[in-house]
Amino acid sequence: MSLPVGDRPRRPEWMRVRAPSADSLYGDVRRLLHGQHLHTVCEEAHCPNVGECWGRGTAAFQILGDTCTRACRYCNVHSGKPEGPPDPDEPRRLAETAAQMKLGHIVVTSVDRDDLPDRGAAQFAATIRALKELLPGASVEVLTPDFAGYEEEALALVLAEQPEVFNHNIETVRRLHRRMRGAKASYDGSLRLLAQAKEVAADPVASKSGLMVGLGETNEEIAETLGDLRRHGVEIVTIGQYLQPTPKHAPIERWVHPEEFRSFGDLGRELGFRSVFSAPLVRSSYRAEEQLGG
Repeated sequence: MSLPVGDRPRRPEWMRVRAPSADSLYGDVRRLLHGQHLHTVCEEAHCPNVGECWGRGTAAFQILGDTCTRACRYCNVHSGKPEGPPDPDEPRRLAETAAQMKLGHIVVTSVDRDDLPDRGAAQFAATIRALKELLPGASVEVLTPDFAGYEEEALALVLAEQPEVFNHNIETVRRLHRRMRGAKASYDGSLRLLAQAKEVAADPVASKSGLMVGLGETNEEIAETLGDLRRHGVEIVTIGQYLQPTPKHAPIERWVHPEEFRSFGDLGRELGFRSVFSAPLVRSSYRAEEQLGG
């Protein structure tokens, strides 16, 4: 049961973020991305770290448009019926932009595209291919949807292009999964996808997942989810505080203290994750290049 609006805790000091610095790269990155007509999850999801990340000259690209066919209760990305097929020129523009930004590690995610026969897998593959051709020394991380109904074929298409990291977010604990993600998503389906990625990849690929806290889960359920991810071969995990994008989205049930995040990180390392990023402002693509090294 959600807390009444008047009883919900106020945003604590540790969740405050600084505005972009005037002498940072923020403005240059924004102009470049908009000039190339590219979407980023930084903007579409209203990530609290956009000022920091763009100020350092990094960004997480979002392919397949700005309209998602799902309507998860925690996500600010626009939901509806996408217009038209994937943009065939998007992979080239994205790769050229990443090269201009001189990125050494590129994160590519997408909206869900249940309207497409391949759920958008071919666009992921084309994007990885374009990045590998133009930036052969860079590493590529894909943060994919669940490809519901097309999982095996989608994984084969995407992983044939040899991304260094395969990421799919579990998002929340088992008890809350259906309520937050809807009937199309599946907690066990997400776990299977992560395990299958390790089996399908011809070359070693690091597997990664992330979850939000503050949606009403217990610490015991967080521990259970971490255990489930580790048993399904996940090596890198991120844990961050859920932020309610608008009053229409799921409410924040609690602000998780930084000390609790540290305990989640300790537990993750005890379970054998090679890298655990656990802090209030952590997001799946936040400092993603550092996550690779633990």
